[in-house]
Amino acid sequence: MSDVLHVLDHSLPEQSGYAFRSHSILRELAARGVDLAVLTGPKHGMPGAEVEEIDGIRYRRASVPPGAATTGVAGQIRTVRITRAEIARQLAAEGAKLIHAHSPCLNGLAALGHAAPLLYEMRSSWEDAAVSSGTTTEGSLRYRVSRVLETLVVRRASEVVVICEGLRQELLGRGIAAHKITVVPNALPEDMFELPLAEQVAAIRARYGLEKARVIGFFGSFFEWEGLDSLVRALPAVLARVPDARLLLAGGGRQERDLKALVEQLALGERVIFAGRISNSDVRAFYGAADVVAYPRVPDRLTELVTPLKPLEAMAQQTPVVASDVGGHRELVADGKTGFLFAAGDVAALAARIVEVLTGGPMLERVVADARATVERERRWSVVAERYMAVYDRLGARPR
Repeated sequence: MSDVLHVLDHSLPEQSGYAFRSHSILRELAARGVDLAVLTGPKHGMPGAEVEEIDGIRYRRASVPPGAATTGVAGQIRTVRITRAEIARQLAAEGAKLIHAHSPCLNGLAALGHAAPLLYEMRSSWEDAAVSSGTTTEGSLRYRVSRVLETLVVRRASEVVVICEGLRQELLGRGIAAHKITVVPNALPEDMFELPLAEQVAAIRARYGLEKARVIGFFGSFFEWEGLDSLVRALPAVLARVPDARLLLAGGGRQERDLKALVEQLALGERVIFAGRISNSDVRAFYGAADVVAYPRVPDRLTELVTPLKPLEAMAQQTPVVASDVGGHRELVADGKTGFLFAAGDVAALAARIVEVLTGGPMLERVVADARATVERERRWSVVAERYMAVYDRLGARPR
């Protein structure tokens, strides 16, 4: 019998923050002796691959009928049905003391009603994530139904894990008892604390003609809530003070075309580099190539409630962080202590903070050192994963 059956939306080899968090959790739990079974639902999108092993973690894939949609109302109902049947099949074949279902709440709905107790991990509010992705609007019928369904799952789950204090407060506001909620924050694997070699950093700078530049970096997804248009609009004011500044944008997403159009409109073509999506092996070198990274997220319910991962990576890599003062950032960045905050949406304030870093303000070295020390002490998966063990113990899933 397995100790815990994990139910995921998707996983590696798909590249996403969700997949990386999941894999880090699973590796740490396995290292602590937890006997794991792992199931990804139909939305993972790999029909025909029943089991896939990655770094010693065996991912079982839910089988998807050829051509079956997993989007829209009918597709989401199908997703729940398929996932529920796969959970039942897994429990019958190998059993489990506990089902640990991770967002979205479709997985939680599929995990309700089985013999094993349910731990539900809420990584974001399903309805607010849909608003931010542009698939619905706040207050719509879909929004209200999504909220009701997720609230149903967290009420019926034996316990709930959330990834940040913002989501804990959200659930308290929905009437969920405080003793049911555990915060297990985003954290970093050990290799993210290894600094890149000087020649790796030099190679990135040479690749994009940045040998003599002061580099402002953003490495992530190009979505509207990231506020990257503000970052582009701030660049002229930065250039007025730091003429050799360059903006290096690595990643991609649906806002990329609009950002390129804005760069052309502002005649910044030679000063903004779109590096495209980068491999995991290059991530640390990109941080090393940046003199500052900026996260100008705009205020909405998702960014106010949920913490991102990227600022933690930058802190671990000793790259100064400038971030908007949305709630998710305020949980991670202590202004003037581990990074620099500015009023969300204020382009002039964003430019001023970037200039402050690029011109080497007196506290910069101390802030960078304190940021690194903080994430080393508080945001390593080897430390954070212990919180799961306490929850598993309460729910009777402690390893044999």
